Amino acid sequence: MKKSAMFVAFVLATINVCAQTQPDDSLLVKQLDEVEVIATRATKTTPVAFTNITKQEIRKRNYGQDIPYLLSMTPSVITTSDAGTGIGYTSLRVRGTDASRINITANGIPMNDAESHQVFWVNIGDFASSLKDMQVQRGVGTSTNGAGAFGASVNMQTGELNMQPYVRVDASAGSYGTHKETLHIGTGLLHNHWAFDARLSNINTDGYIDRASVALNSYYLQGGWYGDGTSVKLIAFGGKEKTYHAWNYASKDEWAEYGRSYNSCGYMFTDAQGKDHYYEDQTDNYVQKNFQLLFNHDFNGQLNLNAALHYTKGDGYYQEYKRNRTLTEYGLEPFYVGDELVKKSDLVRKKAMDNGFGGGVLALTYKGSIVNATLGGGFNRYDGDHFGRIIWMKNYVGDLDVDKDYYFNNATKDDGNVYLKADFAIARGLNTYADLQYRHISYKIKGEGDNYDWFGRGAMQDLNINEQFDFFNPKFGLNWQINPSHRLFASFSVANKEPTRNNYTDGKFNMHPKSERLYDWELGYNYANSWLNVGANLYYMKYKDQLILTGELNEIGEALAANVPDSYRAGLELTAGVKFGGFTWDANATLSRNRIQDFTETLYENEDNMADTWVINHGDTHIAFSPSFIFNNRFAYSYKGFEAALQSQYVSRQYMSNADVKDHLMDAYFVSNLDLSYTFKMRGVKSMTIGATVYNLFNEEYENNGYAGSGFYYDNGEKVRYNYAGYAAQAGTNFLAHISLSF
Repeated sequence: MKKSAMFVAFVLATINVCAQTQPDDSLLVKQLDEVEVIATRATKTTPVAFTNITKQEIRKRNYGQDIPYLLSMTPSVITTSDAGTGIGYTSLRVRGTDASRINITANGIPMNDAESHQVFWVNIGDFASSLKDMQVQRGVGTSTNGAGAFGASVNMQTGELNMQPYVRVDASAGSYGTHKETLHIGTGLLHNHWAFDARLSNINTDGYIDRASVALNSYYLQGGWYGDGTSVKLIAFGGKEKTYHAWNYASKDEWAEYGRSYNSCGYMFTDAQGKDHYYEDQTDNYVQKNFQLLFNHDFNGQLNLNAALHYTKGDGYYQEYKRNRTLTEYGLEPFYVGDELVKKSDLVRKKAMDNGFGGGVLALTYKGSIVNATLGGGFNRYDGDHFGRIIWMKNYVGDLDVDKDYYFNNATKDDGNVYLKADFAIARGLNTYADLQYRHISYKIKGEGDNYDWFGRGAMQDLNINEQFDFFNPKFGLNWQINPSHRLFASFSVANKEPTRNNYTDGKFNMHPKSERLYDWELGYNYANSWLNVGANLYYMKYKDQLILTGELNEIGEALAANVPDSYRAGLELTAGVKFGGFTWDANATLSRNRIQDFTETLYENEDNMADTWVINHGDTHIAFSPSFIFNNRFAYSYKGFEAALQSQYVSRQYMSNADVKDHLMDAYFVSNLDLSYTFKMRGVKSMTIGATVYNLFNEEYENNGYAGSGFYYDNGEKVRYNYAGYAAQAGTNFLAHISLSF
């Protein structure tokens, strides 16, 4: 109650300050020198394939779903959702590459987790509400900070500080108990130099999948100082999430018996009446706090310095009910219940992590009439502890030490890079581009892992990782602005990338992952005028030792990958857009061929016996989770504040493993969303928008993620292959009603 009262008082006080503070008339038209660390972004003369998503476009889609779903209309992008509604544990793939190979930055600062190389959007819920815009670069793209881009980069820029005071409230509610509430407040410009903004958000849903509830609380605070040619901004944002596990997915046999929303996570037992019982606290819990200090100085209109310091603190755990587990696997001794020696029992394990990630980035940019150049780089350090504990055991005799770690390891990672990029105007409209980056990584893990080494040391997995990587990533290209409407570009880039933590800890014990290399060729054309734009982009991405998803998952639903010597992705991306009166039509399509060359598969007996294997050479095969055709389409019509938009996506079938096994296929799907909104003004309100979005308008039964694998067994001395697969079912027709009030 005290916290609520303090919050209300804070809002009222801020509104009062906003109402009383009036900037000088001369400053009403002053363009503030906004702090933007955008040296890693592509411009109209950069020879790469990219798409910009504006603040207006973000607001039109941001009713509760995570950022990957706000990017779903971008060329070559597909999305996934564990809970089936686009909220919670979601992810995106670009050109078939998974999230661990997509570089994500906010204000030029790395957002990818240093070990998994992924961004867990649940940790920063509703971050989209604080964004100014986003840029998606496909392919290697420009040099950036953080994890190597092996399929795409997503560069997010947070919102500028507003000169005028404001209050805005956004809310939405709909199917599956989903609701979102967001409060924005800002002081406007104070005393000619200062401005402050704040956002508080709450998102909750029960999820389409059984018990797949999501609770996200987040905040965003920023304050800035502006002088002549200099600006400084301090940003703090973060979130707290609680998500019920839904990462097991389900087989088609389970759907036939229990329904498409079936979730086996947390299953404990079935009682005498046939009712299934589930562990209530089978949840993931995490708190993340992010801090950014941004500095911008314009020396003379040609020379500009952007610099930033950052720090992220993460702390969280998940609890999981495990049935009939061997006690030695958790460092526990068998015990007697009466005369019976208990070697296996049901238990609840708690896996936790405590980590910090910090560093700085810098870019010095020169803009001239002939040459534009940027010298930049960054250094980041990660330090994280991983540990697990047993907090309950069925029928345990004795005192269970819930604070005892059954595994503990510490990981550190130093990641530094420096780059120099420039484009030269060598003729009218013709620019040549060069981008040279050197990157050094030192990655260490010491301690015991969370996997028990049954066939080796008979103890917890020994982690003694000490890896050093030195990468040189050159990029070259030409951009020809033939005339104001026609643009042609070509580029060649090389990228190198280190393995993720899971590549070291969750692969087969007899395998050691290697770094991977990508050679990326791009050739693109764009035409644009006042009412029409069309584009085409050819790409060929040749990989050496690509770490490709095998289709298998580890025990917490994370995808496993293994090196393959030779593979490639080749495709054609097409875009088109038309504006006529109040009508707009946007469409894009990707046709691609994604292949492993001369793929060799190794099967294991029951996937536990590492000694007996079955090696099969398949020749060229499809790369897992890489559809050959993606099509996006959006029709929109607006008239005097009213807007209607129909958005559709088609994704062709895709294999969930690399062996071209029919039992591992995910079916094609075609999904449409309808959005209706009306914006108007009324007394005491600057603007008001009301509307509703119907997702999966035609009630398509589809899945957008899954897992698959194979093993073998002996039958009369003959090896017999068996296949298995699980699928992430998505919600049928559902809706969200939404309202936005601006004061």
